Amino acid sequence: MMERRTFLGTVGLSVLAAPFAAEGQQAKAPRVGLLGLGSAESSPLFEALRQGLRERGWVEGQNIAFDDRTHVDHHSRLPDVAAELVRLKVDVIVTWGTSTALAANKATRTIPIVTAAGDLVEMGLAASLARPGGNVTGLTTSGRELIGKRIELLKETLPRLARIAVLWYPESRTQPLQLKDAEAAAKSLRLQVRRAEARGPEDLEKVFATIVHERPEALVLFASYMFQAHRLRIVELAARYRLPATFADRSFVEAGGLMSYGPDRKAISRQLASYVDRILKGAKPGDLPIEQPTKFELVINLKTAKALGLTIPPSLLARADEVVQ
Repeated sequence: MMERRTFLGTVGLSVLAAPFAAEGQQAKAPRVGLLGLGSAESSPLFEALRQGLRERGWVEGQNIAFDDRTHVDHHSRLPDVAAELVRLKVDVIVTWGTSTALAANKATRTIPIVTAAGDLVEMGLAASLARPGGNVTGLTTSGRELIGKRIELLKETLPRLARIAVLWYPESRTQPLQLKDAEAAAKSLRLQVRRAEARGPEDLEKVFATIVHERPEALVLFASYMFQAHRLRIVELAARYRLPATFADRSFVEAGGLMSYGPDRKAISRQLASYVDRILKGAKPGDLPIEQPTKFELVINLKTAKALGLTIPPSLLARADEVVQ
């Protein structure tokens, strides 16, 4: 009888101990480092990434953790912050933008990097779109062919358009190439181009005042985090100087800009989540083909058009994905 009680007691203790043993043996939750230049605009993009991961079963606080470094205040600090993520031994680094992708890749050649950036092959971050080969994969968002499209949309809006100003950010590694594309597109439409550069928000007022002396009839703005962070100021300056402007992202139009044409940035963030999911499940970044955005949006602000004395052609309105009244 004593032996039976001893046996049952041993079994009972084993059953009680089992959950604690199992808990101790659970794999440590993977850590994802988020790297981005600081602006309020970056938060929705990374939140879309988190949402995409939740849809795939990765829930923060349960089976995944994030080291958030999405508010770096200047390009010069990116290398240090990227190195910090490497020291934290994150399992994956996710970035938005060319500068952040380059900084992350310089900091590590072993930790997988998932990014939405410019031409990853052209920047030397991948061997090819089909077989990246290294530790970087994601989506290429250079959109160089879209620059010409945005200039065409301006010409369609302003049939007598003859002179445009192009505002660019010289700290970006890819924008000199975009300048060439813009000038080639303008030449095909018989437009004169005035280059204007802004290295920081403190330059914007002076740059716009200089631009208007050249008497351009419209403005083309290249995509950059600096411009994105200060889009309200840029939109206000364009309105002050009565410059019809086209942008790469809808947030400028929502802030009062005339029109935008470009990829759906939140959709791109959700696509990035699929890369992170596959890597955390064992896939190698070098084996995951780099994709290109598949959804593009034309957004037009009719209130701004009216303030500028413009009539948007019905054919253009019919093609718009959204019209802001």
